[in-house]
Amino acid sequence: MSRLIFTLLACFFAAMAAAANRFDVIIRHGELLDGSGRPGYVADVAVQDGYIVAIGDLANEKALRDIDARGYLVTPGFINIHSHAEPNALPTAHNMLAQGVTTEILNPDGDGPLEIGAQLRELQRWGLAENVGAYIGFNSVWENTVGLADRRPSAQQTRQMRALVTRGLQQGAWGVSAGLDYKPAYFARTDEVISVVSAAARWRTNFPSHERIIPPAYSSRAGITETIAIASAAGLAPEITHIKAQGHEQGRGPDIVALMAEASAHGHYTPADVYPYLAGLTYLESLLIPGWAQEGGPEAMRHRFADPALRERIARESEAAMNARLTGGPAGVFLPLVNKSLPDFMESEHVGAGEALLRILERAGDQEVPAILRFGADSDLEAFLGYRGTAVACDCGATLRKLIHPRYYGTFPRVLARYVRDKNLLTWEQAIQRMTGLPASTTGMVDRGFLQPGMAADLVVLDRNTINDHATFEAPWLAPDGVREVLVGGRVEWDNGAPTGEKGGRPLFRSRHMPTRPASSESQRALTVSAALAAAAPGGSSAGRLVLDLHQDVTDRHAVGTARIESASKSDSLEFQSLGELQVAGHWASFTGVVRWGAHTGPATLIIDAEDSPAASAVMTLAAKGRHGSWTLPSAELHILAK
Repeated sequence: MSRLIFTLLACFFAAMAAAANRFDVIIRHGELLDGSGRPGYVADVAVQDGYIVAIGDLANEKALRDIDARGYLVTPGFINIHSHAEPNALPTAHNMLAQGVTTEILNPDGDGPLEIGAQLRELQRWGLAENVGAYIGFNSVWENTVGLADRRPSAQQTRQMRALVTRGLQQGAWGVSAGLDYKPAYFARTDEVISVVSAAARWRTNFPSHERIIPPAYSSRAGITETIAIASAAGLAPEITHIKAQGHEQGRGPDIVALMAEASAHGHYTPADVYPYLAGLTYLESLLIPGWAQEGGPEAMRHRFADPALRERIARESEAAMNARLTGGPAGVFLPLVNKSLPDFMESEHVGAGEALLRILERAGDQEVPAILRFGADSDLEAFLGYRGTAVACDCGATLRKLIHPRYYGTFPRVLARYVRDKNLLTWEQAIQRMTGLPASTTGMVDRGFLQPGMAADLVVLDRNTINDHATFEAPWLAPDGVREVLVGGRVEWDNGAPTGEKGGRPLFRSRHMPTRPASSESQRALTVSAALAAAAPGGSSAGRLVLDLHQDVTDRHAVGTARIESASKSDSLEFQSLGELQVAGHWASFTGVVRWGAHTGPATLIIDAEDSPAASAVMTLAAKGRHGSWTLPSAELHILAK
């Protein structure tokens, strides 16, 4: 009996504690940089059930967990839109949490599984320390359909590839990635790429592409021009991923920035992403062995190595590629697994650069050889960071490895320490926007990237004075300093600079009502509508009347105005009690906030889309705890302004 009484008392006191603590977490007194680029301000942030539910003076409110952020910056979680995360590292993701990263988008450079839904569900089975989404990869689509040979696809194969792209988007892919510098996608002609990826046009998504750099010019600018041309012709937004000015084109970064700005001015919005290093990581043969020598795959390539005449040609052309693409030619090749440069092999073997390259690949057999390739100039990197459409992305991801590129451990802190605090190239607000709101808009996210009511509670507390990277090419595993707390889905996963073992991440899926778009925060915007809602699907129920009268100026911290759904039943009526960022693009708009309907209160995301809907109508989707749905409304009653 005494045990029963003890259990009942324990339940009673637990219930009393829960009643006394209105929120799960309150982050108090921090300086909030909300992801928009606007000036920071001091406020408290409350988290409940994985979402931000209140911002302001919460001195009289209680939570299960208080985090004192006085003297620290509080930001949205960083979004890495070019992720090579290793599946076995995603349940912990210590190297990414230490940098403040809470979301990663997989399958960059055109790679990855074709079944996006299955890929993300499998990752979820093991638990996720980060949120993960995925692109559908053009390279995978091409290789699956056309194969490894340099051949032209038939009309039927083109239809098959378009169907694979469409299926990937239907399963929630965040864009169509490509790596046209990698084989066999390298063999696809520009018009063939357009024919395939234009299947995504109706989805209004992005085309992040590792640009194709071909002999004899080996021009980054030409490759970027091709990316813009493909995406523009296909009805997509070109996203210049891990942007560079390589080798002999060093110093032309401002020209490339002008090229992107011109494309955007002509209606082809062209964002980019960059990492703060002057060397990349890939496999040794991928970008240095000529394309014709790689046709048919690794075995066919090694067979060509055995032909003396072909071997001499391959060595000569590989050396030409090094000299054109890399800083210092062969000296720009470093092999991290053995801690040696290519000239070290040249000296020990008494051979030239091309021959040394071939011998390393032959001895590796079926094992791929990772290589760090030095390519750029700091002045170009600064030009790219200065472009308002450039997000920060590490071209890395969650890893358990140590012998890797330092970007896996240092990218985001390095930008904040070197280019914000030390060089003043960016303000803190600008840099945080490049890591949060901008990548969210580039991929199409609507409930992440901003520190606003109704947004997912992916949050970072960092010290602007101590944030720093320590990873080097010689010791790439060294962890950064300065990130104190990280919340993913409202769970504290990084506490006082150390992992907690919590797993708040989840798979993220994109709908067709989440377009790629420029950031809205630099414009004055408004959204008004008063119209009856009709069921979006036959047999569905009406939801009453939608009344929106919202506006947000450039300096406003959030949208202001009225947002409600009126219904004959009080329990079905819904009204936003607080509002977040108003995002607009053409005839599309979205905002988050905290809503009340009946006796319920909770976070919600509302999207109105008149770009992808039947004539004379717009689609409204609402995602709220306990209430989800899709309805239509007359587009003539909808007014969206941005200027």
